[in-house]
Amino acid sequence: MVRETSLTVEERLCQLLRHLGIERVHLAARGPMDWESFIAAHPEMISSLTLVCPGGLNVGVLGPISSRVLIFAPEQGAGTEGIRRGVANLPGATLVTLADYSVSYTTDMVAERGEVISAAMIDHLGRIDREEEETASPLEEGEGEVVGVSYRIQGFGPPLLLFPLGFAPSQWEPIVPQLAERYATITIGGTELGMAHILERRGRQAGYLGVVERLVREVQLKPGENVLEVGCGTGVLDRWLARRTAGANRIVGVDINRYLLREGTALVQKEGLEGQVELRQGNAEDIPFPDGSFDVVMSSTVMEELDADRMMAELVRVTRPGGRVGVIVRAVDMPLLPNFELSEALKAKAASARFGGVEESGCGDISLYRRFYEAGLAPVKMFPQYGVVTAADQPYMQLVQGFVLGTLNAEEAEEWRDAVARSEGDNTFFIATPYHCAAGTKPV
Repeated sequence: MVRETSLTVEERLCQLLRHLGIERVHLAARGPMDWESFIAAHPEMISSLTLVCPGGLNVGVLGPISSRVLIFAPEQGAGTEGIRRGVANLPGATLVTLADYSVSYTTDMVAERGEVISAAMIDHLGRIDREEEETASPLEEGEGEVVGVSYRIQGFGPPLLLFPLGFAPSQWEPIVPQLAERYATITIGGTELGMAHILERRGRQAGYLGVVERLVREVQLKPGENVLEVGCGTGVLDRWLARRTAGANRIVGVDINRYLLREGTALVQKEGLEGQVELRQGNAEDIPFPDGSFDVVMSSTVMEELDADRMMAELVRVTRPGGRVGVIVRAVDMPLLPNFELSEALKAKAASARFGGVEESGCGDISLYRRFYEAGLAPVKMFPQYGVVTAADQPYMQLVQGFVLGTLNAEEAEEWRDAVARSEGDNTFFIATPYHCAAGTKPV
């Protein structure tokens, strides 16, 4: 019998559709990690594919269904030209440009441009249904879970499967009522899909946990102290810390993202940690706790995404006098280190690839250490680190490589993939990703 934890995303999707009695389905998503392998293996099951501001396009996978592909692209920002070039190589694909719009990881695309997106989707899907004589599915409204994939069915009509939309807080919610008027709209989630899956896998990945463990040692957490993690996502580090400390500390996580908190709260309950871990909605620039509420306040890879100065002030404010603050950020001023043979030119280009962006007011460089001193923390411990990511760390490794490949031309990408294949063959493959880390004490 196959263990549920060993199933691929493709296998999970096949079991979900089989459970629901669906033989052919419309898909809508953003990133490729959830659907690409499924489409590659089962193009005959795809009525259409809608992509909302994807990071890139795999023309090889999309080619067989190109005339049934609808793509929304921002008018501005990184990756936009790549999407347009990809669409040009997909005969019959439909491109809708979102005027005066740019996106980031946390952009709430459907909430901000829902009217345009829902209208274009309904028009595109309706045309395909008429051409292919698609009929309504006998699905009933309701919800459930199959092999770790949660689902909620709303409406009646041909089936439409909605995948998670990156970090978007609202996900598809703003337009589900419109879609459900014409389609059996199936919103899927759980920690086997989307960014919730990425965060959960990263939080169990040895290289990343090594970076976090060092931070925990440097803030000198003691039994009985209460801990706040700011930007907790699904709470994977909070649950890890609760187990590591055997319940000796009260741990609270706050995050602004309703989608991630919903998935994380379900995991806290599933793992029986309700008495030790609490997840709450909150903004890192306006933390919803009084001054001096916590003994230890930590944050990991969040300060890059917002106003670093405002966040730093808030971290210090909610820390009690004598308490400690610890922060990890992705280091954009340190090289990415791939452990395989590349030409010198490609090695330099790969080393300069940025694993995730930094907002204009964010922090992802050595200024982190200055900010700790300017916030009045003393003493300050400064310790840049590397976290090793291996081939076993999928889909996190896929995400890391995606950032590099997005900066390469076709010839360079081929050299990269050939080098990866060779190093995987002799079991030496890994990529080391850089972080800046700091810990400091709030004066009494």
